[in-house]
Amino acid sequence: MDHPVSVSFVRLIILLPLIGAAINFLAGKWLQKNFGKMAISIVGCGVVILAFIIAVSGFFKMIALAPENRFMLDDLWTWFDVGGLNLHIAFWLDPLSMLMTLIVTGVGGLIHIYSIGYMHDDDGFWRFFGWLNLFTVMMLVLVLGDNMWLMFVGWEGVGLCSFALIGFWYKVLANSTAGNKAFIVNRVGDWAFVIALYSLYAALETVGHPTLVTREVAKYAPLLQGTTINFAGYHSAHQLVGFVTLLMFVGATAKSAQIPLYVWLPDAMAGPTPVSALIHAATMVTAGIYMVARLNFLFSMSPFTMAVIATVGGLTALFAATIGIAQNDIKKVLAYSTISQLGYMFAAVGVGAYAAGVFHLMTHAFFKACLFLGSGSVIHAMGGEQDMRKMGGLRHKMPITFITFLAATLAIAGVPPFAGFMSKDEIIWQAFAHGHTVVWAMLLMGAGITVFYMFRQVYMTFFGEFRGTHEQEHHLHESPPSMAYVLIVLGALSVVGGLVKIPEFIATFKPFEEFLEPVFSSPVTRQITEAGIHSHATEAAFGFITFTMVVIGWFIADMMYRQRRIDPARFSEMFGGVVYEWVLNKYYVDELYDRAVVQPYLLACRALAWFDSNIIDGVVNLSARITVVVSMISGLIDTYIVDGLVNFASNFTLDVGGRLRRLQTGSINGYLYGILAAVMLILLVRAVVRA
Repeated sequence: MDHPVSVSFVRLIILLPLIGAAINFLAGKWLQKNFGKMAISIVGCGVVILAFIIAVSGFFKMIALAPENRFMLDDLWTWFDVGGLNLHIAFWLDPLSMLMTLIVTGVGGLIHIYSIGYMHDDDGFWRFFGWLNLFTVMMLVLVLGDNMWLMFVGWEGVGLCSFALIGFWYKVLANSTAGNKAFIVNRVGDWAFVIALYSLYAALETVGHPTLVTREVAKYAPLLQGTTINFAGYHSAHQLVGFVTLLMFVGATAKSAQIPLYVWLPDAMAGPTPVSALIHAATMVTAGIYMVARLNFLFSMSPFTMAVIATVGGLTALFAATIGIAQNDIKKVLAYSTISQLGYMFAAVGVGAYAAGVFHLMTHAFFKACLFLGSGSVIHAMGGEQDMRKMGGLRHKMPITFITFLAATLAIAGVPPFAGFMSKDEIIWQAFAHGHTVVWAMLLMGAGITVFYMFRQVYMTFFGEFRGTHEQEHHLHESPPSMAYVLIVLGALSVVGGLVKIPEFIATFKPFEEFLEPVFSSPVTRQITEAGIHSHATEAAFGFITFTMVVIGWFIADMMYRQRRIDPARFSEMFGGVVYEWVLNKYYVDELYDRAVVQPYLLACRALAWFDSNIIDGVVNLSARITVVVSMISGLIDTYIVDGLVNFASNFTLDVGGRLRRLQTGSINGYLYGILAAVMLILLVRAVVRA
């Protein structure tokens, strides 16, 4: 396709939540005071729901087109045109960005509705919905931006909104600290991302998305063809692409919480639970996976970068899963679960299974949103309590929350036919099929551990006897309809949301892959995607191995936390308790960062502050004092010497003048007597001289 279809509806998808954010920020307090929180709810939720409806309409328009023509452009105006850099405010809609738009507005809209009940008693209700709307806007800009710089605007925008929402209850120091931590860690990744963008532009003088079917194909063709071009100091196209893609992945490790920049995400639980669901399921943390999938053409050209992505993804999936085993905060378990599942997505795109990674991104949005909002429902009923050790038996008091939470747990565990099985099993198989056996082993172990800690959470929260206070037990109740109905919808999506991509050893029906195929159609991407084992029998065998790990994980959790036949404490003592302590304390990574990075940085700041106060300020103050003393001496010299001499001369002149003016009497007789006296004096002097 030479040119995309020109449309104008895409701007409305972004404009609507932007209007909602403007209304809530500028007039929200007044609306809440005069018309109540329902007015805020109508504005905040209505704009996102309308955006979702427009997105669904756009989806049907897209699938009505031939696959090679499913590219739409909504070009608004020229952003700036300086030299060879021409940027437009334009929004690009293709199958990948359409899918992301449906997730952001659909799942995000459900989270908005859920927030009505969850945040109803909060005085900052209007401010909360303002930030939620703006968060939605920025994520839409990220996924719909026609060029990388516009994508980066959204990239930074979600970072700003996450900072505000994580620290929403900012009067509590821990909450504002968590927001700061998220903001600072993400700046590390963004620094690398910006360098990558500048490097790519310096070499190719283009900023469009490098998808071969877009109008940017001519500018990116030299990379594909290996043509000799100006690579801005790099010896080859592959060297340039390797450098750029590695830096981009550093940006993705921060935004999508991968090793080593994952540490902000668990602390993000300090924000209200709907924020956790929005960040973890529908928006911010998926940005890194979207970016790699969007730029698949570039990443596929660098096998080294792809191997790094797959390895980091596998390590993160396993590492974060082990931490989830010992967490007792209901939201912290899900936080490390998110980090782990993001690792699966990166492993998928790292081995070249882009569609599988994006598929898991979609199913994860369903079941992780359901899990987080389910945990919020529990916290709401428990009066703010988040420690699972003080819960138990809640399934009788909260049946809707329990059933939907269990459905989402079965999905993330990879139990067929739930959504997570369809997507996660595909990733594990693709890792092996593409020859990444070490990554496959890490993902396989991570799958078993995921089942264990998720069912541990279910059993500790919903089974057994209630372990909280009598007051908490008396307060237990199912959540209000605005929350419960959202859980039902997400629970249903956790069950059936994966049926759009059934494993090939079961059926060859795969509309999801066919829908995304034009986005991943570059020759270099096709070469990687089509490589590897394609035996359905082998895929089925490895699927059975994965399911066996799932069963083992569930069985151990059931024996420990439901049947109580295995004492977890005694089990940990088998390893001397050391392993449990390390896992419970998250391998002391935060402490390591504190000692290796934070404390040296603070020490350097204190040293610089001391140097500034005592050396720089000392020199400045000494200069000031010297100036004051010199000025005082100069003042004394000026007052007593310079002014003294001037005053003496003037006083002497005045005195002499005063005396001489007495001679000017104005009497002619006096003047004649004076002249006579002078003449006589002169004659006398001459006589004396002659004598």
